[in-house]
Amino acid sequence: MPYIPHTPDDLQEMLSVVGVRTLDDLFADIPQDMRPKSFKLPKGQGEASVCAYFEDLAAKNRPEMISFLGAGYYAHQIPKAVDALAGRSEFYTAYTPYQAECSQGTLQAIFEFQTAISRLLDMDCANASVYDGGTALFEAAMMAVRATRRRVLVVDEAVNPIWRIMLGTYMSSLDLELKTVRQRDGVSDMDALMAAVDDNCAAVLVQNPNFFGAVADYTELFAKARARKAFGIISVYPVMQAVLKTPGEMGADVAVAEAQSLGQPLSFGGPYLGVMTCRKEHIRQFPGRIAGRTTDLDGKTGYVLTLQAREQHIRRAKATSNICSNQALCALRALIHMSLLGPEGLTRLAENNMALARYAVERLTALKGVELLNDAPFGNEVALRLPMPAETLVDTLTSHGCVPGYPVGRYYPGMENVLLLACTELNSRRQIGFLAETVGGLL
Repeated sequence: MPYIPHTPDDLQEMLSVVGVRTLDDLFADIPQDMRPKSFKLPKGQGEASVCAYFEDLAAKNRPEMISFLGAGYYAHQIPKAVDALAGRSEFYTAYTPYQAECSQGTLQAIFEFQTAISRLLDMDCANASVYDGGTALFEAAMMAVRATRRRVLVVDEAVNPIWRIMLGTYMSSLDLELKTVRQRDGVSDMDALMAAVDDNCAAVLVQNPNFFGAVADYTELFAKARARKAFGIISVYPVMQAVLKTPGEMGADVAVAEAQSLGQPLSFGGPYLGVMTCRKEHIRQFPGRIAGRTTDLDGKTGYVLTLQAREQHIRRAKATSNICSNQALCALRALIHMSLLGPEGLTRLAENNMALARYAVERLTALKGVELLNDAPFGNEVALRLPMPAETLVDTLTSHGCVPGYPVGRYYPGMENVLLLACTELNSRRQIGFLAETVGGLL
């Protein structure tokens, strides 16, 4: 659309319509002494000088640092093909595929994403995505509330605190009880969780690996939940699913994930990607869009939005969720990333990152006063107990160009000396060596 400036006649016509004579009259309610006398705008510049000006401003930013941050969101290498393919206008500008006959490409992409996620988590069904991992966890909890008609939700304190805060925010206006079971040194208290699952419980919510990086097997807990006719809900880290026991193998009813680690940059906190999967028996309680594959009258394969009777445009206030959109572009990026890696590539990626984390533990626990928080198995993320406040260490090392991890005490009182450290393929043994040497010089 071309830029067409306003002529003096245009301006005068607009002023007369609103009932004033001059542009200054529009601001008559602002005291005269508070109005700027002049905006002192500089003269126009050429392209080269404008670029140089903004490059100078950008140079004042802190340069990219070595980072071992995780806590639910991870910096991964994103193949260049992800941007190239997801940025094509056929995908990038598409809207909700209400008209299946005009949206076969978008619908097939969603269907393929659902298929890949279902296989990765070993679950029967997946939806087109929701906003993020916290939203997915809440929607899973609401599935359980609707299906069981119970009002108590049991959540492990080792579940990401950001997502637990989201749960509390959503449920503050609902007649639901959120019962939190304390973790023990970063590990799920299985006995307490088992005891909390009773006939009043709608669901038990856990995470694997949990916020502290600890890996656990929740098979017995989910069996107890099923025996009590409650839901077993688990949140997972998609990359680690290539090497860990899957939600399906554990017997989970619903498995969710924050899938930022698949094709999404950290990007100051979003947009991210909420993944939801479930057993087929629960699909009528599923929120959001579901793409299905079918055949047309000529026997050709086609794709449609299916089971739409669950959704707002049909059931209105009785819909399974107030979500009527999804993160389709982010889901496409995740699909492309998974497809480029393949099962073997994803497995190698997970194993590489686990090896880096073990090397980091080896180097850091060799330092005086640094030890593992617990003896639980871990993946690419681990909690370390320090001989000093983790917040102090983070502040000090940040000035040296390195973010050593996340201070757990921000969310867990009494754990101020605990640091959560994560490794991905963007870290190297050399960086880990630099971290160990720098920390050693401070202790």
